[in-house]
Amino acid sequence: MRYARIRTESGPQYAAIEDVNGTPHATHIIEAPEEDLTTPAFTGHFTPRPLSECKLYPPVTPSKIICIGRNYREHAAEFGNEPPKEPLLFLKAPSALIASGETVILPPQSHRVDYEAEIAIVIGRKCSQLTESEDVTPYIRGYVAVNDVTARDLQKSDGQWSRAKGFDTFCPVGPWVTDEIHPSDGLTVTTHVNGEEKQHGNTRDLIFDVPTLIRYISQAMTLYPGDLIPTGTPAGVSPIHHGDTVRVTVTGCGILENPVISRIKSI
Repeated sequence: MRYARIRTESGPQYAAIEDVNGTPHATHIIEAPEEDLTTPAFTGHFTPRPLSECKLYPPVTPSKIICIGRNYREHAAEFGNEPPKEPLLFLKAPSALIASGETVILPPQSHRVDYEAEIAIVIGRKCSQLTESEDVTPYIRGYVAVNDVTARDLQKSDGQWSRAKGFDTFCPVGPWVTDEIHPSDGLTVTTHVNGEEKQHGNTRDLIFDVPTLIRYISQAMTLYPGDLIPTGTPAGVSPIHHGDTVRVTVTGCGILENPVISRIKSI
């Protein structure tokens, strides 16, 4: 199943996504995933429509976003880092979430902001203290494309990554969540900036796979339905600028596309 979150006459609603003549359509409204208890009941008539004609919202409302750093060897190497011996975790602010089509805003505090294309795990059931032998499949709702936008200069200067990763608009996600794919199948992860390919990776190259990540994180913190785990970015990151359009694609996850603008520093 694939689902997105779209605008309707009754407010934001979750909709099933199906291909109609090869084009993704929102075909019918579905019950809200359990992590979001604020979505109003749908009271109007819904006519199926192409997803490209829908106003999108982020398809997840996580209590936390737990990211994985340097999970591709070539990406670690491009910044002169050794691959980590165990998963490198950092948190990204849920307030950074935006949907496909919304605008990434470059903050005046940074002089270098990079894209980072990733596939993210969406948690479907509460889990904690999973053992090494425990099957993680029942805890996965699905997968979604993410752009882990990063103020690279601040990441280096701050000594920790919260500000560099947490600016408003620094976590584009979408357009839909799907349970029809799995990273072990070898999914392609790409970034295009203004139509030019910049990143091209494959999930078979992840240093730490999905089961390892979920078990490892659950040993430190309880995971709740809707929590988001971006799994790391391939090599090829570089800066984005005012006027750019960034397109992130992950096999089976649709197209996550966002324009970029600079915010003028307030006086």
